[in-house]
Amino acid sequence: MTAKLIKGKELRQEILAEIEAEVKKIKEEYGVVPGLVTILVGEDPASVSYVTGKIKTAKRLGFKEVQVNMPESISEQELLALVDQYNRDDTIHGVLVQLPLPRHIDENRVIDAIDPDKDVDGFHPVNLGRLMIGGSVVKFPPCTPSGIQEMIRRAGIETEGAEVVVVGRSNIVGKPVANMLLQKEPGANSTVTVVHTRTKDLASHCKRADILIVAAGVPGLVKPEWIKPGACVIDVGVNRVGEKISEKTGRKVAILKGDVDFEAAKEIAGWITPVPGGVGPMTITMLMKNTLNSLKFRLGIS
Repeated sequence: MTAKLIKGKELRQEILAEIEAEVKKIKEEYGVVPGLVTILVGEDPASVSYVTGKIKTAKRLGFKEVQVNMPESISEQELLALVDQYNRDDTIHGVLVQLPLPRHIDENRVIDAIDPDKDVDGFHPVNLGRLMIGGSVVKFPPCTPSGIQEMIRRAGIETEGAEVVVVGRSNIVGKPVANMLLQKEPGANSTVTVVHTRTKDLASHCKRADILIVAAGVPGLVKPEWIKPGACVIDVGVNRVGEKISEKTGRKVAILKGDVDFEAAKEIAGWITPVPGGVGPMTITMLMKNTLNSLKFRLGIS
């Protein structure tokens, strides 16, 4: 039996509609809207594309969106001063500095400079500490892990007592999603194992998983025989493996593959995310939700 697809594109539209409705209600009752500033340094094509997506989505939802483009030559001190400016701006509820930054700028110093209560990316050490504690102290879970948890929840997959195996130990996906799923709260309560490319007998760990989350950045790493029949497979990998000519535009486009052999895996898994169109669309969606929540925290509403 072919697995059910968990489509991030479809869930994205559902969640964004919910956010848009909340924004309208808050504007009517309180006369304010969420404010998001995105700071882009340089002209890295991937960063430009990602920031453009954030701007478009924020405007669609009725946010106040401020876009600041700075040259690659900006000094670290100038960038820190810009961050401080928006930390002190009461109309801004989310401050986002697009990574990566030029080599002469210390990314950790910039992340540390963002007000933790405006760190809607969820990368500040304070917010990572809140995530570790769990419960009501959590404000801004990192966007991709948050999107993964939301996909699992909305697909109706039981997490309580489930064996979850996370392949990958990055600070952006692997570690936070593992922490989120072991918390003592709804949508979690799982037994979580974190493995990686240096793990001995990686296959045996994957075979135990009721929920397998793969975020290793290695195309086709997880083989179909590693998947437990009926398991939920969340493939976070987006790997460029070549180019092809688009039938629609006639232009060259990247060929993308996940960390899982999708075609074979879908005949074994119970649920699976496609690449592209799976986890990817959820990241900006959860960024918008974090920004809305930042305003709600300021207003003291739930």
